[in-house]
Amino acid sequence: MTFLLLEWLGKPLWMWAGFLAIVAMLLAFDLGVLNRREREMGVAESLWLSAFYFSVSILFGMGVWWAHGAGHLPTEDGTHAGVTWFTGFFIEKALSIDNVFVISLIFGFFAIPRRLQYRALVYGILAVIVLRGLMIGVGAALVREYDWLLYFFGAFLIATGIKMLVLPEGESDVSKNPLVRFLRRHMRVTDELHGQKMFVRLPDATGRRLLWATPLFLALVVINIADLVFAVDSVPAIFALTTDSFVVFTANIMAILGLRALYFALAALVHRFAYLKYALALVLVFIGAKIFWNSAVGKVNPAISLGVTLALILGGILYSLWRTRGQAAEAAR
Repeated sequence: MTFLLLEWLGKPLWMWAGFLAIVAMLLAFDLGVLNRREREMGVAESLWLSAFYFSVSILFGMGVWWAHGAGHLPTEDGTHAGVTWFTGFFIEKALSIDNVFVISLIFGFFAIPRRLQYRALVYGILAVIVLRGLMIGVGAALVREYDWLLYFFGAFLIATGIKMLVLPEGESDVSKNPLVRFLRRHMRVTDELHGQKMFVRLPDATGRRLLWATPLFLALVVINIADLVFAVDSVPAIFALTTDSFVVFTANIMAILGLRALYFALAALVHRFAYLKYALALVLVFIGAKIFWNSAVGKVNPAISLGVTLALILGGILYSLWRTRGQAAEAAR
């Protein structure tokens, strides 16, 4: 078992294995106990399950804080791992709210009923873990080799934030998505769903049984591609806070795990967060500018970064709820 003490990306293998074991147990509990059968998840259950995931995330973050703060583990870049973990977690959580609208559009386009949506999202997290792991691993290696990339990340975040502030959001039409068109042209796709199955064997015109993909598989592929697009913003944002790969990866995955549970509550309320994107834009500008400030003036206290991030996100949520309170009253009639 001594190999578990070997380091990978700055942390011993037992830490990575322990985190992946926690994720595996959560997914097994979710799929094997809570959602063993096809059923529609209600808003109340969505909120309770989200609270559970949020509690697990907070406990994990406190473990990261204690392990580094007590001096048991060194940090890769000298940052306060605990504060940075929570800052990255809340940034990722807030940025992921935008995913909800896109996921809802994709499910609607492929006519995926609500009773199948949650299992599809949980299966999707497996692909997200692999894809984001690859992105973060490559990003960490590049930053170690070429530290000037952090300035590129900073400029990219500032430009993205300004773009979110000044440009209106375009209309999304999944049917025009090049990936959807490509998959439809190059794969045999059934017109109807087959329960939870991603693939089925059906006879063709000659009677041969061939493998066909179902609309549920296509929806899952498009959702994960959309997640990668969103990761282009979120991963540089947390790399701008720290280059510690373990902090970056675990904060990302913990935030995404909870989003799957929160989806059904947020999907019904996403219109109430209309002004949150402006707060997120300011967060990206702040994090990007902090890189240049750290280089020119000195490191910003991590507690200040966490405080500013939470204040902007909370302010955006409260302002959105206040400005859209009339919509809530109309929906209740």
